[in-house]
Amino acid sequence: MKIERFLAHLVSLIVVALLFLSGGGPAYSAQQTPPKAFSQEQLDQLLAPVALYPDSLLTQILMASTYPLEVVKATNWMKQNKNLKGDALTASLEKQDWDPSVKSLVNFPEVLQMMNDQLDWTQKLGDAFIAQQKDVMNTVQKLRGKAQAQGNLKTTKEQKVVVEKETQTIIIEPANPQVVYVPSYNPAVVYGTWWYPAPPAYVYPPPPPYYPAFTFAAGVAVGAAWGYAWGHADWHGGDVDIDVNRNANINRNINRTTYQQQYQAKGQVNQAGKGTWQHDAGHRQGVAYRDSATAQKYGRQPGRTGQARSESRGYSGDRGGAGRQPGSLDRPGGRETPKAGSAGSLDRPGARESTKARGTGSLDRSGGRETAQARSAGAGGRESAFSGAGNGRFERSASERGQMSRGGRGRR
Repeated sequence: MKIERFLAHLVSLIVVALLFLSGGGPAYSAQQTPPKAFSQEQLDQLLAPVALYPDSLLTQILMASTYPLEVVKATNWMKQNKNLKGDALTASLEKQDWDPSVKSLVNFPEVLQMMNDQLDWTQKLGDAFIAQQKDVMNTVQKLRGKAQAQGNLKTTKEQKVVVEKETQTIIIEPANPQVVYVPSYNPAVVYGTWWYPAPPAYVYPPPPPYYPAFTFAAGVAVGAAWGYAWGHADWHGGDVDIDVNRNANINRNINRTTYQQQYQAKGQVNQAGKGTWQHDAGHRQGVAYRDSATAQKYGRQPGRTGQARSESRGYSGDRGGAGRQPGSLDRPGGRETPKAGSAGSLDRPGARESTKARGTGSLDRSGGRETAQARSAGAGGRESAFSGAGNGRFERSASERGQMSRGGRGRR
């Protein structure tokens, strides 16, 4: 009897083991914790710095933010090729394998540089746009409505603000299609009294205190790179539409047929080259997604990469693999752990700077104003869109890291 009971028990154990190995174990063993959605507070904080940008520029920023490593590569490339213009610029951009939205931002060096410098903000914005596209679009409209109610969003010589009567959708367009003005404003002021304890962070240097709440930087002439700006906002659908032939009059030297074929192969556009934007995991280039569910949705595993950090320090991605040791670009709750001696190591002598002293949520290059990260620290412990900044993700300004590691010029 003892032997029979032992054999029966052994068989039971074997069956249970086989069930687990075949994925037939208890439900909780295969369940994943559902990704935590960005709260409305976090979305407001993330979108506040750019919600008042012209529609055409904003949509390129949203799409490009989902490809943070390509943003870094494009920024470094832009610095090395700043004298390229016209056909020469197009020819060089055509050789790059970046997403068109990233290529289009070469037309706006300050914007591209800002996204590179504030990689934590860029990646979180991209994560939100991937997972909650409609919420992101609705948040932009909400913020625009608040700015308009404060008298800070209106038609000027630089921009045209149109409000659709039936839906109250607010559209922002350049007054002159050939010149785009990038607004400069304090997001903690332009929308009225900020309605959350933790204020939005500056990702662009705010105007001096004596400036009005809303002003403009110098206009940027539309150039060859803007020929890649194919995305445009579909406010009613809560997404971004793609038209490969958009802005063809700006640049006729782009091989749009090749791009259209690539999109069609993925089922993203129709025969006319039109469709709805979909995140392309191929352009993610190994950068970790925010959670396992999103990673699996796009056929990836939650990745580990130190390449974006190495690239942002000024190391080229073409240096025979130098600086490509794996580290964590975005592991929730984790810290970057590049291999000892790698080019991507954060612990090089002389390169250490505390985020607590700087606050990665702010690009406050004047050095005299309190950063939003520091202000948020006293906001009653509430989680903000920038609460993860400095927790092992981007512990120093990317631009400063590049200058220090390569002996570049100092702060502007």
